[in-house]
Amino acid sequence: MGRSEAACRQLAVRARRHMDAGRPRFEADRREREELAGRFFDAFREGDVDGLRELLAGDVQLVGDGGGKAPQWASRFVGAENVARVLVTLVAPFVRIGGVVAPHQVNGQPGAVFRDRDGKVVNTWALDILDGRIQTIRTVINPDKLGHMGPVADAWAVLRETTQARQATD
Repeated sequence: MGRSEAACRQLAVRARRHMDAGRPRFEADRREREELAGRFFDAFREGDVDGLRELLAGDVQLVGDGGGKAPQWASRFVGAENVARVLVTLVAPFVRIGGVVAPHQVNGQPGAVFRDRDGKVVNTWALDILDGRIQTIRTVINPDKLGHMGPVADAWAVLRETTQARQATD
């Protein structure tokens, strides 16, 4: 970690104390989080870069979990401009091939379930919200972690079809 042993022990003590206190990671009113998530997914579906950028923290991160079994982000995307542009690039071709983005609670956070045209789960997104901005978008596309949500889509096939749809409009 690049820290002394004593500093690491202190970090561990603080982390345990935080966990024992049962404090949530982010202090945000549920209604406020749901409203922000609704605005986010509306802007996402509409391909509204400016609307997305307005809702994202300046240092927002987009991170994914493919578990080596599904397509995964090349790396983390960081920053409101980068994340907004990546999101807008994804949505139009996904919707064009019949994909659906349905709001859904994910790990206690506002988020969404992405489904293919047959209703199979492609992935989930959870939004970490703090101070009225989205701090992190956590995506799970690993099929081993999605099975409890229903039949799971072939994410590789969805990616290929989405990529073809995107290239057809370029």
